[in-house]
Amino acid sequence: MSTYHFVAASERFLTEEEPLEEVLRERRRNYAETDKSVDFWLVRQPAFLTAPEFASLRAQLPQPSAAVVSTDSTFITFLKLRLEYVLVGSFEAPSSEIPEALASNA
Repeated sequence: MSTYHFVAASERFLTEEEPLEEVLRERRRNYAETDKSVDFWLVRQPAFLTAPEFASLRAQLPQPSAAVVSTDSTFITFLKLRLEYVLVGSFEAPSSEIPEALASNA
């Protein structure tokens, strides 16, 4: 089981209003240069948010939603500070309630 950290917001906010694509592209380039495996993913309509533990977060989140999920908590903290209007959290997967960390309901 692994711990995943995330920032979540409306899909429109993350994919259209913020320069997230540029941030993720730069991070991928940096990882390629340092021979590091990619440990972050953009998930549209993330299935993990349907878990009961995220009921209050789900109520605050505009739909359709999206999330950047990572095993690197420092990167998620950076994104929270960079993007500002996002919700943050973490979860363990695979589990009975979240069998697949990167699954989408799209």
